[in-house]
Amino acid sequence: MSTQGKGGEAFVKDITPQSEDFSRWYLDVVLKAELADYSPVKGCMVIRPYGYAIWEQIQRQLDDRFKATGHVNAYFPLFIPESLLLKEAEHVEGFAPQVAWVTKGGTEELEEKLIVRPTSETIIGVMYQKWIQSWRDLPVLINQWANVVRWEKVTRPFLRTTEFLWQEGHTAHETADEAQEETLKILALYKEFAENVLAMPVVDGQKSESEKFAGASKTYSIESLMGDGRALQAGTSHNLGQNFAKAFEIQFQGRDKTLQHVWTTSWGVSTRLIGGVIMTHGDDSGLILPPKLAPWQVVIVPIPRGNWKETVLPKCEEIRDQLRAAGIRVKLDADDSNTPGWKFAEYEMRGVPLRLEIGPKDIEKSSVFAARRDTRAKQALPMDGLAQTIVALLDEIQAAMLERARAFRESHTSATTSYDEFTRMMEGRPGFVQSPWCGAAQCETDIKAETQATIRNIPFGFEQAPDAPCIKCGRPATVTAWFAKAY
Repeated sequence: MSTQGKGGEAFVKDITPQSEDFSRWYLDVVLKAELADYSPVKGCMVIRPYGYAIWEQIQRQLDDRFKATGHVNAYFPLFIPESLLLKEAEHVEGFAPQVAWVTKGGTEELEEKLIVRPTSETIIGVMYQKWIQSWRDLPVLINQWANVVRWEKVTRPFLRTTEFLWQEGHTAHETADEAQEETLKILALYKEFAENVLAMPVVDGQKSESEKFAGASKTYSIESLMGDGRALQAGTSHNLGQNFAKAFEIQFQGRDKTLQHVWTTSWGVSTRLIGGVIMTHGDDSGLILPPKLAPWQVVIVPIPRGNWKETVLPKCEEIRDQLRAAGIRVKLDADDSNTPGWKFAEYEMRGVPLRLEIGPKDIEKSSVFAARRDTRAKQALPMDGLAQTIVALLDEIQAAMLERARAFRESHTSATTSYDEFTRMMEGRPGFVQSPWCGAAQCETDIKAETQATIRNIPFGFEQAPDAPCIKCGRPATVTAWFAKAY
């Protein structure tokens, strides 16, 4: 697929149409929009500046939310001694296949092997055991921005890589109720962020026992539906109960003077969110970024006619400064080595929400020509009060993108109580399928083996027993589970 400019020259090359090959389309967009590139290290990507700028927006806006809820940032070691991992049996069993080991330091064999962190519950547990002595030390509300390594067999940029960036929150509490409240508070925070910033509607609920985090008592997730009908786990929040507290002897003197174990949680989202945004909103021309996420919310393209550097460019600079003063992230592209048509296609591919074109005739009319990326709608906007107009327009684009994604999800969500119909539906990529489930792990395993569909979660509001038998075994169902094929 290519976008043609004036004179017929091709600008955006080699983006495979979604309808032809969605997976190829995704990789083309990642590479052509310069979000990431392959590295010499198998399974590891290089995040390029534009991709990292998107991650910085995610970091900044999530970090503000964490701090507003009383959390603080810290940093813990990349390397974890083998003995710490082995302390929590369920945890080590869950992560053993993905662990990268360090066995030598320089030329010497290590006395104790180290692992490169796949997650940090163990090393943080050791430190919490040291720091927490009394109920007065609680709660501990710490978040870490870090990289982790999980030895993946099949990788795809942003969605699943051997090394990736994320945040991981780790909290310790005095009571079970406080830990549960924290777990659900963060899940709600993730949902609000996904929907209001990423314009990515999510289903929030509890994971099944077999899908929960290794070592957790309960795992909750937000699940989103991608443009090809596959689901993406966009974030998780875990109530760890006292499992890690007992394994690492994290104890405190309670208000009644008794020695008690703390209750802990952990939670995280990663650079996978960037992949989710690409697949939720993108089209055959490339990225479509929600305004609240876009590194550049507006790009200004001067139309170089006549003595444009003396006439058009100063007006463009004036408008750029007005937009910046209004808090808008704006780029003025005055590089005359590329034609306006090339720039239109380039910024369209990069998903910039709004393009402003300004030429001599626009200045005569005291207006600018605006083009939306999400709908491609174009209109003339008066220069008078332009900053306020654009702030409102960006809000309109943000809301429209969420509504469009929500409508797609609703049109790709169905329900069935027939296993024959379920298996027929799963031959394609139907999106979410709601079906009654008895709660038995064997039924869940059999369904996955026969259809590749997994239980994404049991959404809040669907925990009651439905008036229907289990989709697989015919025994009484305990919940309505949401199934999908997933990334």
